[in-house]
Amino acid sequence: MKKLAIAAIALVALSSCAKRPDAIVPVDIPMAAYSGESCSQLSRDLIKEQENLAAISKAQNQAATGDAVGVFLIGVPMSSTAGGDKEGQVAVAKGKVLAIENSIKAKGCK
Repeated sequence: MKKLAIAAIALVALSSCAKRPDAIVPVDIPMAAYSGESCSQLSRDLIKEQENLAAISKAQNQAATGDAVGVFLIGVPMSSTAGGDKEGQVAVAKGKVLAIENSIKAKGCK
């Protein structure tokens, strides 16, 4: 019985840990959001959003590492508990990058 309780507690703790950025699915953002932009504007937006995604992904990696350490040491995913999980922001940034890339392809920009 004691082993079952420990396993249940560990499962709950691990399930609330922050995901690594590569495991996060992008939000579906329609290309129409970028249809009115010129090729040069799309290129600038893509660079800006890629930089944003890189920064948020770095923070998400730190949160995932912090959660792993917290669960190992005290049984609590500290980064997620303290608001360090950026999963939603990573998903949106990934979706924007994909939408901009698809818009660039659809317009035939180089």
